[in-house]
Amino acid sequence: MGLPADGSAPIVIAVRDLAKRFGEVRAVDGVTFSVARGELFGFLGPNGAGKTTTMNMLIGLARPGSGSIEIGGIDCTRDPKPVQHLMGIVPDESNLYPELTGFGNLCFCGALYGMGRRDREARARELLALFGLAEAGERKLGGYSKGMKRRLTIAAGIIHAPPILFLDEPTTGIDVASARQIRQLIADLSAQGTTVFLTTHYIEEAERLCRRIAFIVRGRIVRIDTVANLLDRVRDRYIMEFALSAPGAGLCEAVTARFPHLRCYAAAGNRIRVESAEPVRVGPVLRLVEESGGEVLEARRITPSLEEVFVEITGIESEAMRHEKERNGRGGGE
Repeated sequence: MGLPADGSAPIVIAVRDLAKRFGEVRAVDGVTFSVARGELFGFLGPNGAGKTTTMNMLIGLARPGSGSIEIGGIDCTRDPKPVQHLMGIVPDESNLYPELTGFGNLCFCGALYGMGRRDREARARELLALFGLAEAGERKLGGYSKGMKRRLTIAAGIIHAPPILFLDEPTTGIDVASARQIRQLIADLSAQGTTVFLTTHYIEEAERLCRRIAFIVRGRIVRIDTVANLLDRVRDRYIMEFALSAPGAGLCEAVTARFPHLRCYAAAGNRIRVESAEPVRVGPVLRLVEESGGEVLEARRITPSLEEVFVEITGIESEAMRHEKERNGRGGGE
């Protein structure tokens, strides 16, 4: 079941052999995992990998084709209603009302969860202050920035203080400062004991936030482990990144042909990375680039990260994940 390594906390989300088809397409194909109480668990994969479809089945927006789902010890595979009070849900797109104020949206969501007027108004003011939106509380949501809308959407998801929070791509399409704020809010909620199920295609986000991560590709989980264990795979590797004056077409093939002990792959922006089990000698690589008619503008040592592990396990180059950020309108990196 992919249980947490220490097994100390009870399981609150248990999924077994979950599958979903859309026509001939297997969107989710035999997914099995579990999440412990208080854990921040990440689903990491490219767009179209099956992340959102899996989450929609967990929260009851889609019915599984096969498999089982238990949340809070309750089988909710066919009927999610008995566990909906346990869930806070933050979809990838805002589901709030642009004609209502921030305060009005939160109060409306509180009413949907059966909160009394006094309680929901007090909770709404508390969350507006916590999420840095107190001054914007009486403004209509339609006038909010993307980052402000995202923060309010998360606030709406926890208006009823749920023990389990589902977050679908929480920082997609927003600026760097807002993304940083949202990551901190998520980390704080986890530290306070909320169980968090997070989907993302941002490798650095998963590495920073999550204790355990599932890599999902083409509807199937290819690896589940703690971030610490995943990073052990690359801890003793040496990686050099070379910034080139122009695209280095065929350069990686030339590097590996001349230096078989090196692994070479393309990175973003006319860059290549060279990896080895021992320190990389920069001089021979520089000479090879020059012989090939290229020019090295910069060479620097890269500390191995979850990005290298993801590329190795999934076969999906980090460049492809970066292109997805650009297509989703992400305002820069950190």
